[in-house]
Amino acid sequence: MRRVGELIGALLKNPTTVAGLTFIILLLGMAILAPLLTEPNTPDAYQMPRDWGAIAVPPGSPGHILGTTNVGGDVLYGVIWGARTSLRLSVIVVSLTVVVGVTVGSIAGFRGGRIDEILMRIVDVFLSIPELIFALAIAAVLGPSFRNIILALAVVFWVKYARIMRAQIIHVKENEYVDAARVIGDSPWRIYLKDVLPNSITPVVVQATLDMGNIVLVGATLSFIGLSEAGIAEWGVLVSEGQAGISAGRWWASTFPGLMVFLWALGFNLFGDGLRDILDPRTESSR
Repeated sequence: MRRVGELIGALLKNPTTVAGLTFIILLLGMAILAPLLTEPNTPDAYQMPRDWGAIAVPPGSPGHILGTTNVGGDVLYGVIWGARTSLRLSVIVVSLTVVVGVTVGSIAGFRGGRIDEILMRIVDVFLSIPELIFALAIAAVLGPSFRNIILALAVVFWVKYARIMRAQIIHVKENEYVDAARVIGDSPWRIYLKDVLPNSITPVVVQATLDMGNIVLVGATLSFIGLSEAGIAEWGVLVSEGQAGISAGRWWASTFPGLMVFLWALGFNLFGDGLRDILDPRTESSR
């Protein structure tokens, strides 16, 4: 693999990758600095404070720079803490799905035989159901809760990592250096850790980067239709609270959080595409 310095230099040469990285840095900075950028008025900082004396006020109003929702929720507070909520959602879901998917894919690809057949048929069943519909069904059965959205997304997204990892391992373990490791007497576990895993993980890293954006997009969709707690500082919840006022010209409550979802997904997709082109030059040449 390229050294870190070379990788960073290659990333910075691509304007679209730089644009995506800029969006990511700004949004992550907002998420990390949320406690400093706003003053929580509720015991749970993830719950939006309500100002019942300022219902659906427009942007620029005193005390509400971006206005309020139809139920008095401060849009600026929701936008800033929504970044923190999205970061928490994406990091937890990606971590869970990568661990489970890499484990299953490694067992299937490295062991092969009947174990591979059984595990891949399970993966095929999961992949046969569209992601959004599957996540919607799981979250609806579990009940409205942000924690249940995390669980639903983790159940849905792990299968792609299992399939990617299995395909990579099957390809890598046919290389001569793996055969040489077997000849000199290395154990299967040592061969996997030393030779197979490091040379198979790159597509997983790229997919995880792309999913950091996709998961927030799907999570916001589930929150929008009411599968998260009411009043939580989450972009999908904000869009849902503001949709009733769009026809009356109260556009701000939905527009600002919707823009944040767009920028989050766009940033990670642009950065993920650039990362894929650099780590796997075959994708760039095939274009």
